[in-house]
Amino acid sequence: MNVIRTWGSTAAERDERFPCDRHLDPPYECCFRAVDVAAPVDTTFRWLCQLRVAPYSYDWIDNWGRRSPERRNPENEQLELGQRFCTIFRLVEFERNRHVTLVIDRTQVFGEVAVTYAVRESALGSRILVKLNYRLGRRSPMRFILIPGDLIMMRKQLLNFKRLAEREHAAGLRVS
Repeated sequence: MNVIRTWGSTAAERDERFPCDRHLDPPYECCFRAVDVAAPVDTTFRWLCQLRVAPYSYDWIDNWGRRSPERRNPENEQLELGQRFCTIFRLVEFERNRHVTLVIDRTQVFGEVAVTYAVRESALGSRILVKLNYRLGRRSPMRFILIPGDLIMMRKQLLNFKRLAEREHAAGLRVS
């Protein structure tokens, strides 16, 4: 597999089942993204919850120029099924300190998409592992830009979460 579909992930991780697999019927295509974070699982997971309010990627593209918050808002950690994430996603499943699983609402633009952001313990502290399942129409213009574009955007997003969680952990801020 090429880096566009597997960035940061291991072969063993790509063989696992993910909650997003339950939210899109086969056949579908998938890609993976992963990054290690020098912070505990609970800190990293709480940063993922901030996706409720911002994408944490290239804000000038996918956040209408508004800056993604640099401080966690504990209110965003109060998860309920059906909540909006990044404006175009809906929360369909979650397990605190383990994963958030989202589906896209704008299928007419992006096709069918289900994604799991999983957090796991690692030797460094934690690891964010993302699986993105998608199905696009054969004539969809998204077919040629979704996955390369997603790699660019999600890489930035995961590196931002890494930076923010590591900064919080290094500062000794308590996760309440």
